[in-house]
Amino acid sequence: MKVAVVGATGLVGSKMLQVLSERNFPVTELLPVASEKSVGKEVEFKGKKYKVVSAADAIAAKPDVALFSAGGTTSLSLAPRFAEAGITVIDNSSAWRMDPTKKLVVPEINADVLSKEDKIIANPNCSTTQMVVALNPLHQKYKIKRIVVSTYQSVTGTGVKAVEQMFGERNSAVKGDKGDYPMAYKYPIDLNVIPQIDMFLDNGYTKEEMKMVNETRKILRDDNIRVTATTVRIPVVGGHSESVNIEFENDFDLEEVKALLSSAPGVVVVDDPTNAQYPMPKDAHERDEVFVGRLRRDESQPNTLNMWIVSDNLRKGAATNAVQIAEYLMGKKLL
Repeated sequence: MKVAVVGATGLVGSKMLQVLSERNFPVTELLPVASEKSVGKEVEFKGKKYKVVSAADAIAAKPDVALFSAGGTTSLSLAPRFAEAGITVIDNSSAWRMDPTKKLVVPEINADVLSKEDKIIANPNCSTTQMVVALNPLHQKYKIKRIVVSTYQSVTGTGVKAVEQMFGERNSAVKGDKGDYPMAYKYPIDLNVIPQIDMFLDNGYTKEEMKMVNETRKILRDDNIRVTATTVRIPVVGGHSESVNIEFENDFDLEEVKALLSSAPGVVVVDDPTNAQYPMPKDAHERDEVFVGRLRRDESQPNTLNMWIVSDNLRKGAATNAVQIAEYLMGKKLL
């Protein structure tokens, strides 16, 4: 299997290489792709060094699949060129997610929508992915009416510059100096919380919040689900956390909810309040599962559940989900 990774030098691209290696994806030839200024640099994969190549060279090499994590603008420009060459693109940006002609896929939920004709496949937003993995088995059983979600998102979701800003601020505070670090955010992030992820839209919501609204409906294949979101950046690495309130059409039994989640693919239940056991980002770091806890009834209204969801946003939220899509396509001989 000849594989291109577009955006191979970035945080998610690097994680894609790591996940491909860990899951023993059968890479017979690797084509790391990045911007023109990075061409000729080296990345490591399975103990070997590979030179970064241009997009044009990668297309000419005709890989079977191209994993994209190079931003929406790059994807809008390059993904069709790869697709026209017969290469299957799995794209991690927001460029294609809500395009009605493109599939938006979380393998545990809706990989069955894929066919050999799908040459550009969208990977969902990281915060959406972890939420729908946990909610899908409950939607199948009780039918979701409404979701209210507040996120607590890792700085790794912004990228390397944000990680450098947070640790730069932290080190400067310890040393008592001004320090020299980039500013990925308008405001300090260490010892702070920023209730804005992506730009604000005319309705007062951010693009990140509306991604969660629209992508959730598309993945769960139900446009009647009402969703409202508040997305927040917090000074952590390791994963995104979400407080989710779900109103169902039908009543539920809490023990049955736990059993459904425990048997759902990709979900791990960590829910033992007596012993203060619940999911945290530090425990999800470098794991592929979606962790669920703090399961309890909303006592303010009927048929409503509160839950806490945590997952590594660079892995299941991005790289791992993309690789899982490639694995599905390969297993079904759709590549």
